Amino acid sequence: MTSRGTQYWSSGAIPLIGPDILGDIIANASDIAVVISDMGRVLSVLINPNHASFGQLDHWQGRDIRDFLTIESVAKLDTQLEVFNTGKSSTKAIELNHTDGTVWEFPVRYSFHRVGPDGGLLLLGRDLRPIAEMQQQLVKAQLALERDYEAQRDSETRLRVVMDETREALAFVSLGTGRIVDLNAAAAMVLGENLSDLKDTPLANEFENRKRGELLDALVAAALAEDHPPVPLTSRRTGRALRVSPRIFRASGDRMLLCRFENAESAQNGADPLRENLGAFYRDGVDAILFTDRNGVIQSGNEAFLKLIGAAHLSIVKGKPLSDFLARGSVDMKLLVENAARAGQMRLFASRLINDFGVEVPVEISATWLQSSTHPAVVLVMRDAGHAEALRGPGVAIGDQTARPVMDLVGTATLKDIVSETTDVVEKMCIETAVELTRNNRVAAAEMLGLSRQSLYVKLRKYGLLSRDS
Repeated sequence: MTSRGTQYWSSGAIPLIGPDILGDIIANASDIAVVISDMGRVLSVLINPNHASFGQLDHWQGRDIRDFLTIESVAKLDTQLEVFNTGKSSTKAIELNHTDGTVWEFPVRYSFHRVGPDGGLLLLGRDLRPIAEMQQQLVKAQLALERDYEAQRDSETRLRVVMDETREALAFVSLGTGRIVDLNAAAAMVLGENLSDLKDTPLANEFENRKRGELLDALVAAALAEDHPPVPLTSRRTGRALRVSPRIFRASGDRMLLCRFENAESAQNGADPLRENLGAFYRDGVDAILFTDRNGVIQSGNEAFLKLIGAAHLSIVKGKPLSDFLARGSVDMKLLVENAARAGQMRLFASRLINDFGVEVPVEISATWLQSSTHPAVVLVMRDAGHAEALRGPGVAIGDQTARPVMDLVGTATLKDIVSETTDVVEKMCIETAVELTRNNRVAAAEMLGLSRQSLYVKLRKYGLLSRDS
């Protein structure tokens, strides 16, 4: 009721709506509204103002709507028009795919409504592109999931074949729970139990006098050590002495241990004495041993090298260039690496190391080039020259052969002339040695001798070494 008492509508009735208002209502009630004749000719097109992705469709008016439908949609439209032309009414909505003869295409779900006695039909449409895009994303996600499942099944199959065929006793252990996640038949035989009974059981229960936390800590420490030493254990079921070699890794966010079991007796009988002795010499030797790649980047070093530079752990220096720890930096590093690569080895090169506290330590370095097709390396053996001088002690006599040329000059020249002549000889020898070590690199030679480039060129000209080839 209005204030004037006019009845606009009663229950089930709709009041008369003005044509101008009706168009806005229809446009906003659907994404697209199309009025067509009973033969399919487009009379009017209304686009929802809030749904502008359709663009301008004014060129549809006056043309057959079939011109803007795909082939399969034309058949659907003809079937629906035939129903309405026979006087029947269908409330079933149909999906039509619109196209403009190019790649432009969009699907719409239409409901058909009769709008007058002349056979005109109103098609109220909902844009199905968001649904189609979501369906495509779901299909792509499903395909990707299927590919992941297939890859996982393939990996599991390969792992199972390797585990079953290998003769090594292997077991996967979760660090979070300390339980055996998986193992092969060889590992079950070493532990003296059925394979199915060992799965998901605590690893510590299989060894004598071992608690879970203590055992896992020992395995982790061995896995993180540089030389990966095996952990000695005794099987609780068989009483045999075993050696466990662990490797730590992460899978699906959880840390895991791959444990390789072997009998201690057979491991000792089959061990290579030379390999074990070399490994012990590398670990416990008094001389610092360092491995670098061909660019001088540190790959590994023993405990003696870490003590020499005052580093707490190998991870601090691993991956860094050797020049970071040499007093003359890249000059000495290039000399060592390039001469070792060129001649195969370089002996007793005097240099200085800088430790973590900035203190320079005099060292004698011998370099050896290890040729390999995959991983060529330079091995550097360093000895503390300060300790060597202290061990030699003072008062070392000069040999007769060394002193004879100088002694022969006594009586024939003054002391000043003798000292001047011998100084020139020593200076020339030092310059020749520096030029040879640097392969005629004048900048590097000057830095090695502590001279400026200009001073070095003056001395080269003085001793007739300026035109010397490398």
